[in-house]
This record gives sequence, C-alpha cells and structure tokens, in this order.
Amino acid sequence: MAKVTRDDVARLAGTSTAVVSYVINNGPRPVAPATRERVLAAIKELGYRPDRVAQAMASRRTDLIGLIVPDARQPFFGEMAHAVEQAASERGKMVLVGNSDYIGEREVHYLRAFLGMRVSGLILVSHALNDLAAAEIEAWDARVVLLHERPEAIDDVAVVTDDLGGAQLAVRHLLEHGYEYVACVGGTADTPAVGDPVSDHVEGWRRAMDEAGISTEGRLFEAPYNRYDAYRVALDILSGPRRPPAIFCSTDDQAIGVLRAARELRIDVPGELAVAGFDDIKEAALADPPLTTVASDRPAMARAAVDLVLDDGLRVAGSRRERLKVFPSRLVLRQSCGCS
Repeated sequence: MAKVTRDDVARLAGTSTAVVSYVINNGPRPVAPATRERVLAAIKELGYRPDRVAQAMASRRTDLIGLIVPDARQPFFGEMAHAVEQAASERGKMVLVGNSDYIGEREVHYLRAFLGMRVSGLILVSHALNDLAAAEIEAWDARVVLLHERPEAIDDVAVVTDDLGGAQLAVRHLLEHGYEYVACVGGTADTPAVGDPVSDHVEGWRRAMDEAGISTEGRLFEAPYNRYDAYRVALDILSGPRRPPAIFCSTDDQAIGVLRAARELRIDVPGELAVAGFDDIKEAALADPPLTTVASDRPAMARAAVDLVLDDGLRVAGSRRERLKVFPSRLVLRQSCGCS
C-alpha cells in the first residue's frame, strides 16, 4: 500500500498542503473551524501519520525534551523524572532521559547527544555542572532550565525547593521534642558548597542548631546519598560510644538506610533514636517506622520547568534572584521523630 502523504490529505479535504500543516502543527496561522474539521476527517479516513523527522528537520526542533538526572535509580530522581514526563505529555512533548551517574564527562555526553537531536529544550538536574558542560550549552545556545539544583557554572533559569528553610523546619521540630542535640548525615567531600540542595540542608541544620545555642562540632557525618552506603555509615555512628539522640538526614534515602541500621542494632526508633529526612519520597510513608521528612511540590516544580523550557521568552534579563523560581518546603510529621 502506497504511503499516505500530506498531498493526499489536502486533496481529500479540498484545501492546500499549507493548511494541512497548520492543522497538524496548531499554527503558525489560524484555520477556520469548518476547514479544520475537514482536514481532521481526511487524516482519520486516510490514516495519515505525520513524518516527525521531516518536521523536525524543517523546524530545526523536535517534540522532545532532554532530561539529565544524576541517577534515576534513586527514588527522588525517579519520581522527579516521572513528574517531568507527565508535565511534558500535557504539552504534547516526549522526554529523553539520561543518567549522568554524578560524572561530569557523562553529563557532557548526554548534553551533546540531546542537543544534536534538536530537542526543544533541556531540563538539567546537575550535581556539579562543570565548565565544559556550561560551554557546550552556550555553544548550542540551548534552552536550559535547571531543576532541583543550581550550579554556579551556568547562570540560567532554575526551579528549586526552599532547601535551607525546609531543613531548618525539620531540625527545629526535632529539638522541640527535647532531644539534647541533632546530628546530621550530609553529603560527601565532593558535594558542591554552593547551589547544591544537600549543602543547603546541612546549612539549614547548622542554623537551627545555632539558633538553639547547641554546638555542631563533631556532629556532621559524611555519607553518599543512597540508602545502601548510608546504612553502612549509620552502623558506625550508631554502634559508637557517642550515639546521637536524633539524626537529620539530607535525603530520605539516607534516612531509610539509618532506620535499617538502627533496626539491625536493636535500637528503638523513636524511643532511643529520632530520625528525620528530606524529600518525602513515596517510600517514606512505608518506612518502619514511617519517616518524618520535608516535602516539596514535585509535580508543580516539574510543570514549571517544562513550561519554562518551552517558553520562547526563557532567556530574559534580570538578576540571578529573579531567575530563580523557589517552591516552599513543608514538614511532614510521622512517627520516626517521636510524633504519634
């Protein structure tokens, strides 16, 4: 059977191929309702399928959005990627996902690959965007929205959570329970000092402790962001001679690792140890005990990032503060902190 073309649709609808194009692409020129109905009826009758590759070559843009995350195996990034995909679908776009695995060279690889595919834009969750990646974005003059993190190497529009304020909420709440002090499980030595959520979580912990007049010295512990490595770190912390009465973790995944270590060491949570996390991943409510944590509106953040990356007015003048869209954090109280 011969392939149905746009010319065939135009002949059956009694219009020009340009009008067929306007209907398929919703523009750039308006089409009268009656004419639009004829074109859509002809498309349905003939079973016409637009050649998306040809359209992309003509417009120099595809219906694709590139999304680069550190590691979609981690629940937070998996849930964020799903939210971006849902938001993009509402705008008639599809999402290509690349995992940088916290490796700068791999991030650059996906940047080049996605930009070479002429994606409509890039949403970038970058652990520490390096100068090479920033130069690649600048060379392609790409539409980029930073999501969740805002590395200093690129001054572009960013959609983030109030990480610092959210961490302060969690630590203040733990102290209000009457715990002598709160230890913190932060990031690793290579966690960026500026623009990284985990760094803000640690700073929020410091500020809450300082407000209460409590020392933070010797009470910050380094751990990777995942539950498996955090579990091993927690075994050392909890089996040592100076076991903390409460721990604030910079991610829920770390907190789940801490809960696992406490259970293995037969430490009652929250009777002997209080734990709080950050992110409110779905598993937090099913942890044993359910995890007190800090939540942000991921679906709304994803929609904002998609809307910004598809907006022709993305590159606007203004200060860095004006180019930040900050979503509030809220405390989610469950049993791990001592609440009933």
